[in-house]
Amino acid sequence: MRVGVVLEDENGVHGNVCTHFGQCKFFFLADIDKDKKKITGTRIVPNTAVHGGGGCIAVDEILRYKITHVIAGGMGMGAQAKFAQAGVQVFGYSGNVQKALDDFMNNALGRLEACREHGESSSCR
Repeated sequence: MRVGVVLEDENGVHGNVCTHFGQCKFFFLADIDKDKKKITGTRIVPNTAVHGGGGCIAVDEILRYKITHVIAGGMGMGAQAKFAQAGVQVFGYSGNVQKALDDFMNNALGRLEACREHGESSSCR
């Protein structure tokens, strides 16, 4: 499986999960063998959609990397719905990326609530 984590900066596992999906500057991609609870590969890629379009456009950007799960600090309902339509599970986390991935591999991450500024009415086309 491949997990996409939204990054505040280019620090990878040593950095922090970005507080808002659509405003992250980078995606951290982690290939994970969940049975062995092991990261088998990683890659940091820029979020080229950060300069316009917000979360809905960023969803398309990260989906190009064939992710199966995404971890973010916050995300609007439209982006969450777009991930659900693509079969990608969304998890919420605040803090260190390595800890987020450890919690993910141990099934300790929770669902993600909608960002207050987006609420229930946001939609992606």
